[in-house]
Parts: sequence; structure tokens; C-alpha cells
Amino acid sequence: MTTAFAPAQHASRPSSRPSLADPDHRVQGADMRSAMSSFCTGVALITALEPDGRPTGMAVQSFSSVSLDPPLICFCPAHTSSTWPKIRAAGRFAVNILGHDQQELCRQFAVPGADKFAGVDWTPGAQGVPLIAGVLATIECELADVLDGGDHAIALGRVTGMEVRREGEPLVFFRRAYGRVPQ
Repeated sequence: MTTAFAPAQHASRPSSRPSLADPDHRVQGADMRSAMSSFCTGVALITALEPDGRPTGMAVQSFSSVSLDPPLICFCPAHTSSTWPKIRAAGRFAVNILGHDQQELCRQFAVPGADKFAGVDWTPGAQGVPLIAGVLATIECELADVLDGGDHAIALGRVTGMEVRREGEPLVFFRRAYGRVPQ
């Protein structure tokens, strides 16, 4: 379901949940997930080639620019991901930034163990990494470093190339739903 996100009108009401500012309250995963769902994120596909030449990839919403000089980005794959070890071993990857009309493509890449590239049009980038057709932009990277981030890794990529492929509204994730930001 795609939703247009617009400013909400919120009535002031007391919360039945304990305040996270309460020093006796221990933050639980559900509390973190609930609070973080109030932050709108873009959605991207991270793609790479396995040693045998097969494409692999995963959907992420934890993607960000880190530095302009040198040009670095990051994304945060879960340690439980079966795709992340393949991308890490490849050492090169692409970030494919999705448009609001690519929700089904995102769902296809979010399914563990599925053939994520079934029916997907892509071309190899300058370093051979899969660049998905129809995305808003592509960013080609070399894996620069991997840091510990609790139950996720923090993957830093050194940008080696990029291209804006088309104009359009991004696919965003907010309050556990895909949507778009109205213009």
C-alpha cells in the first residue's frame, strides 16, 4: 500500500507507555521500533555480484551519506541477513535508490531466500555491480570498512561512481508503511 504522507494534526494526550526519560525504564526493542517508526526513511536496494557472477541484493532503509570528502556512504545490514555476507565478500556494491512507483520491487528484494532478480532488468556498472533499471539514482561503491552496530553491521562504502537516472519522488518508509512525500 502506497500512502501520501502529509503533516498530521496531533492532539495532546497523556501516554500510557513509560517515558524513555525515566531512568528505571529499560528500552525494549518494541519501544525502539515504535519510536523510530516516527522517522521517515528512503528505501534503496544494495546489489553486488557473487563470485560465480550471479547477482545478489537486499532492500535497506538504513542508508545515508556519511562524507563528501572523501565521498562515503553507509548502510546497516542485520547480522542475521543471509545476503549481507555475499555483499561483504564481493567487496563492491551498488546502492539503487528507489522511486515511489517501485514498491513491488522493494518487496521482492526484502524476501529472504527468494530469487530477488527474477524478472528484474539490470546492467553491470563500471565495476560490474548490478545497476537496477528505472531507479532514481545509482551509487557504485567499494566496501571501505565494517563496524559493529549491535545487532547490525555498519557498512561504509567509498563512492566510486554515481548517476541520477531519472527525476521522481522517492519511495519512503514511515510508520511501517511505504509511501511518498507529496510535492
